[in-house]
Amino acid sequence: MKQLSKAARIILVGAPGVGKGTQAERLLQRFPQLSAISSGDLLRDNVKNQTPLGIKAESTMKSGSLVPDAMILRLILHELKSRGWLSTTPQPLTLSSSSAIAQEHDFDSDSFVTSPSLAELAIPPRTSNDPSASFILDGFPRTAGQAYQLDNLIPINLVVSLRTPFEVILERIAGRWVHAPSGRVYNTTFNAPKVPGRDDITGEKLTKRADDDEETWVKRLRKFEETSEPLLEHYAKKGVLWEVQGNSSDEISPKLFEEFERRFVDGVE
Repeated sequence: MKQLSKAARIILVGAPGVGKGTQAERLLQRFPQLSAISSGDLLRDNVKNQTPLGIKAESTMKSGSLVPDAMILRLILHELKSRGWLSTTPQPLTLSSSSAIAQEHDFDSDSFVTSPSLAELAIPPRTSNDPSASFILDGFPRTAGQAYQLDNLIPINLVVSLRTPFEVILERIAGRWVHAPSGRVYNTTFNAPKVPGRDDITGEKLTKRADDDEETWVKRLRKFEETSEPLLEHYAKKGVLWEVQGNSSDEISPKLFEEFERRFVDGVE
């Protein structure tokens, strides 16, 4: 197993069907110091456990509103702080500022949950550079606006743009079949069932997902292209964007591992 020499704070950006989940899983297996931080999982866990953040988020969802970006960012910051990966830099305090700054850095306080903007913290939090504080952030940011909010609070140091031609993705989706009761997924091009049209375990009939039609996927891919372009431009300007191309996950993974090791493992050039 490769040992990291500094903290890797990573985002994977890729079109639906590109294999982003596969690449994340392979990185986690290869580099045990990496953790997965999923904004969706954090939201569900906080709501389930009725934390101050979860109660606020649940109230928003019950009203029919989307959970705002700032709330998702609070969930991520709170998770990093809970793991000991986020701290604050001591600063000289005046009588007038000490109470406000203390509140801003109390991640469980009402002030932290309800304050309008985390980007205006008097003292931005400090992210640990210890190798054990390495993570892949999933689900946020998805837009350039979200990335701006994230910048001053959690400095991402590698954004991977996974590129597979859209026609290859569409071909992959066209060959995808599922065993609905178990969720097992097959593909006629690279993971075919032993008996065509039948699940390997139960022998039951395989089906297509309702949204696995070309028209739906073309719309999804175009939408991704529209939203991801400004996001990738943002990170390119910050000097942390790296692009990798390939027609399959197996083609992409070796390139990704090599680049990752070059950046985060000592003695690799």
